[in-house]
Amino acid sequence: MNILYPNMSLAEPKYIEQIPQTRVVGGETAKPHSYPWQISLQVLFGGRFYHNCGGTLIRQRWVMTAAHCVDIQRTLRVVLGDHNINTHEGREQYIAVSQVYIHPNWNRNNLAAGYDIALLRLSSDATLNSYVKLATLPPSGQILPNNNPCYITGWGRTSTGGSLSAVLKQAYLPSVDYQTCSRSDWWGSTVKTTMVCAGGGRDSGCNGDSGGPLNCLVSGSYSVHGVTSFVSSLGCNTNQKPTVFTRVSAYISWIQGIIG
Repeated sequence: MNILYPNMSLAEPKYIEQIPQTRVVGGETAKPHSYPWQISLQVLFGGRFYHNCGGTLIRQRWVMTAAHCVDIQRTLRVVLGDHNINTHEGREQYIAVSQVYIHPNWNRNNLAAGYDIALLRLSSDATLNSYVKLATLPPSGQILPNNNPCYITGWGRTSTGGSLSAVLKQAYLPSVDYQTCSRSDWWGSTVKTTMVCAGGGRDSGCNGDSGGPLNCLVSGSYSVHGVTSFVSSLGCNTNQKPTVFTRVSAYISWIQGIIG
């Protein structure tokens, strides 16, 4: 059943975590540690840390995530090398976030403007191994062709109103080019050229967290082309309303300017 929100158009963007039907069904359990750059971004609440968003390890001391995940001041940590977030499996690394860098043009009240990207400086370097690796980012300005193979990953909800998935899941969301995604019967002017659309069919899963990676197969290897940003108010498996991601290749120079 589709859930309509009062005074919202079908194409109104909403943060992924605001939509009861996002991160719901579809997708499958990822092979453990097959996305070793995926991190769990956790917030301190009541003396315990809880999973809140996803993110991508891009340097040993730097994580990329969505601005809307971190634009309220909270105590944060990242967990690397994890597969089951409810079980300590012995391969995890827990590192505090020491500083948050939000894109200066980000505006929480204007989600459709874009700039939904942030960088997290960690308090210590991650140790790279078989379970924790750096993501590959695309070259500056690279645009995916229509229907490029991509996967969204995260510990998202597995049923409407249900609990988070304990294990990392993946869902196949092929890219949708800007020419298609910006059509009036798709996302229209809401989507910008600094965004990537992926999915958009009724069978598309969307069980990745906000801030997590869109992992796309380009020239035989995976690179992170998107940061999970928003969906339609009807939910992310709404026909012709693909999940929308911040396009990483549009922000390479900004990223390099922060991390050096």
